Amino acid sequence: MNSDRGGALFDPPVALASLSGRSDAEWAEGGGPFAGCAFLGGIALDDATRRAARSMVERDRSEFLPSDPLAFVQRQLRAMDELPIRAGVNVRSAALAPIEDAAGRCQDHDAILEINAHCRQEEMCEAGAGQALLDRPAKLCRQVEAATATGATVSVKVRTEVDGVDLPTLAAKLERAGADAVHVDAMDSEHVVGEIADATGLFVIANNEVRDAESVHEYFRYGADAV
Repeated sequence: MNSDRGGALFDPPVALASLSGRSDAEWAEGGGPFAGCAFLGGIALDDATRRAARSMVERDRSEFLPSDPLAFVQRQLRAMDELPIRAGVNVRSAALAPIEDAAGRCQDHDAILEINAHCRQEEMCEAGAGQALLDRPAKLCRQVEAATATGATVSVKVRTEVDGVDLPTLAAKLERAGADAVHVDAMDSEHVVGEIADATGLFVIANNEVRDAESVHEYFRYGADAV
C-alpha cells in the first residue's frame, strides 16, 4: 500500500455506488446510517450523452433524463445537504463545459464530482463518454482538469479488464491532472486495486463483489482506502 496517500474523503470508508436512473438523494438517505458517501447518478449532461441515454431507455435501461440535468444536480445536492453523508455525483459528458458547471455546483456543496469513464453501454461509448474515455486518456485528463479548476473534489470511475488499458499508468496521469480519487470497478481483478494504490497517492475506492466483512478486508489488504 502507498504510504503517501492523502486524507480520507469520507468516513466511514464505505461508499454507495451509483445505479443509473435509480440513485438520487432519496436513495442515498436509505444508506446514510451505514456509509460515508453516496454517489448519485449517473447523469448524462450534454446533448451527445443525453441522446445516448434516451436510446438506452428505449431498450429498457433506467436513466435520469430531467429536462435540465444541471438543475437536477443542484436539487439533489440541496437535498443531500440535509443528510449525514457526503454526496458524490457521477456524470457522463463528451463536452467539457457541462462537467465544469456540474463540478462548480459540487464544490458549492462540498460534494465529489465523479467523471464516469466506466459505463460500457454501446450508445454511451459511441457518444465519446463512459468506458470510451479509457482509450482517450488525454481527453479524460482534460475533463479532470476542467473539473478541478472549480476547486471541486474530483473522482474518476474506471473499470478493469479493458483490453489495452493500463490502469495504474492511467491513474498516475489522472493524479497529475488533479484528480483526488479513483473509483475502481475491480471486476474480479483485485490485484489491480493494489497496483493503482502503489502507483499513485489517489484515494482508491474499490467496487464490485463487496459482499461481506471478508471481501471488504481483502480490498483493504490490497490497498483500497474505501469500498
